[in-house]
Amino acid sequence: MAEKQRTLKSSIKLQGVGLHTGEKVNLEICPAPDNHGYKFQRIDLEGEPVIKADADLVVATDRGTTLEFKGARVYTTEHVLAALYGCQVDNALIRLDGPEVPIMDGSSLPFVKAIEEVGYEEQNAEREYFVLTENIPWEDTEKGIEFLAVPDNNYRITVMVDYKSPVLGTQHASMYNISEFNKEIAPCRTFVFLRELEFLATNNLIKGGDLDNAIVLVDRDDISKEELNRLAKLLGKENLTINVEGIGVLNSTKLQFENEPARHKLLDIVGDLALVGKPIKAHILGARPGHSGNVRFAKVLKEQIKKQEKEGRKFDLTKEPLYNINDIERMLPHRFPFLMVDKIMEIQEETIVGVKNITMNEPIFTGHFPGNPVFPGVLQIEAMAQVGGIFALSKVEDPHLYSTYFMKIDNVKFKQKVLPGDTIVFELFLLSPIRRGLVEMGGKAYVNGKVVMEAEMLAQVIKDKV
Repeated sequence: MAEKQRTLKSSIKLQGVGLHTGEKVNLEICPAPDNHGYKFQRIDLEGEPVIKADADLVVATDRGTTLEFKGARVYTTEHVLAALYGCQVDNALIRLDGPEVPIMDGSSLPFVKAIEEVGYEEQNAEREYFVLTENIPWEDTEKGIEFLAVPDNNYRITVMVDYKSPVLGTQHASMYNISEFNKEIAPCRTFVFLRELEFLATNNLIKGGDLDNAIVLVDRDDISKEELNRLAKLLGKENLTINVEGIGVLNSTKLQFENEPARHKLLDIVGDLALVGKPIKAHILGARPGHSGNVRFAKVLKEQIKKQEKEGRKFDLTKEPLYNINDIERMLPHRFPFLMVDKIMEIQEETIVGVKNITMNEPIFTGHFPGNPVFPGVLQIEAMAQVGGIFALSKVEDPHLYSTYFMKIDNVKFKQKVLPGDTIVFELFLLSPIRRGLVEMGGKAYVNGKVVMEAEMLAQVIKDKV
């Protein structure tokens, strides 16, 4: 079924401090129009500049992902972007009156809860997925970062982290579908090793860090009280009571999942790959990821999108068809010269792919047009309708006892001529569930991977034979 884009029903307002800047910030996530995508707006700067959430605009990845456009920056964008992506919000404007997205509790959950509270508004434009068609490996051998993207019908992520630490060790986390994000991934908080705190503090980072918004992992058992107090002072938290009981988690903070750090790394991947600019259908495998690797891999995926768009939609027409011409004749009442489907390649729960070979032997070419044969658009629509009819009849018993009747055609567009020698591939998908024999489908016709026609159509399936 074709999916529509969606935005928020109304604006969301949140307040907090930036993890690294320590500055208070008010953030508002606003509904946005079709095909807007994600954009940030710095309302505290002159002209209220807008910064698109785009991997090409990333200027820093030290402990967070920073975007900049024409001198205007937004820090730590990943958690709010992960929340929007995980909630399958396609279009949103994120307005803030400071340089950094508030850290909240160190996870995406506060954003997710606020989004779910206001709800969603379905929009007119269709959601356009980046559907990966080939394996894409990438690695940074120097830093030990590895990524692999493989084709998949869902957005699936598998993560492995290995910090060579007795407290963390090697951890794995998986998300099999984006629908799992809100419950399984969104609550997982950012983390830091105690040994990193001094470096981060002296480098003017984590000014807004607190034990309420980050998990502090301790991988030494010989830390003195004096050292802890010195760190607290360095972080500007002199009044904070810090306890450590050997190797583990500072103040014995309870982990929400045994592999919460790995799940948070998965959360970061969701947020950083939102910078690709399209919802993704692929399985992403990441080993030892971080913001730098995530963003660089997002750029690799952006290049793959351009490559696939240039190549066009790919169909494997060499494999054995699901239905050959004899199977089709047993389902459809049409015969020469009006049987417009040569084979059906596949039928899934909500989609079908059918093929029509155009030859000079088509009787239509005696009059359309002599010396300039062009396959008529109306017959392209008829061929697409017959493919849709096969889809509908494949859902009933004894399909030869049924007929399909056209009821409506909408949004028809012809993109380019179809000529003898062309092979048209029709790909149709349900626009709404089949009810009372009414079948509403949308589809595109491709020649050499390029769209030549598209349409939406409604038909009724009626049992009219015995």
